[in-house]
Amino acid sequence: MKIQVHGDNISVTSALQEYVDKKIGRLTRYFEGEADKQIHVTMAVEGTYHRVEMTVHVHGVIFRAEEKSQDMYASIDLVTDKLEEQVHRYKQKLNRRFRARGLRTQIRHRGWSDDILDVDEDLRVVRVKRFPIKPMDVEEAIMQMDLLGHDFFVFTNAETEEVNVVYRRKRGDYGLIEPQG
Repeated sequence: MKIQVHGDNISVTSALQEYVDKKIGRLTRYFEGEADKQIHVTMAVEGTYHRVEMTVHVHGVIFRAEEKSQDMYASIDLVTDKLEEQVHRYKQKLNRRFRARGLRTQIRHRGWSDDILDVDEDLRVVRVKRFPIKPMDVEEAIMQMDLLGHDFFVFTNAETEEVNVVYRRKRGDYGLIEPQG
C-alpha cells in the first residue's frame, strides 16, 4: 500500500501522520491484497478551517472525499467516515449487481490524476484531468460516476469499443453520449 500525505499551508507532523495511518487502517479492511492500493491525503489550513481531502485508488476504483472543520483531527475523522460509507455502498451495489448476474465480485477500473494549468486569456483552462480509459459497460460507468460524485463520466464502451460519456440529467435519470460516424 502506498500512502502519500502532504500539507498545503501546514506541515504534517508525525502525530498527524500517525492519526491518518490509524484511520486509513479502517478502510483497508474492505480490500484484499496490498499491491495496487494508493491513498493520497492533502491537508490544508484555509482561514480558521482545516480541510482534508482523501483519494483512494484501489483495484482501479477511485473513492474521494473532502471535509473541513475547525480542527484537523475532526476533519480527518469526517473524511474517513465519508470514505468508509462510500466504500460500503459500493461493495453493496457491486455484490447485488454480480449476484443478480451470477458472477463473482471483480472490480476493474482505472484511476485518474489531474494537472493544473493557467492560461492568460479570457477563456481560461484552470484544470486538466488525465486518466486512462478502461472498457466497461454503461452500468459500470454510471456506478463509477456516482462514486466520484460527478455529473458525467468518460469511458470506453465495452460493446462498441468507442469513447462514450454518461451524464446525470436534471430529472435525475441518465443520458449517454456516443460518437456519430
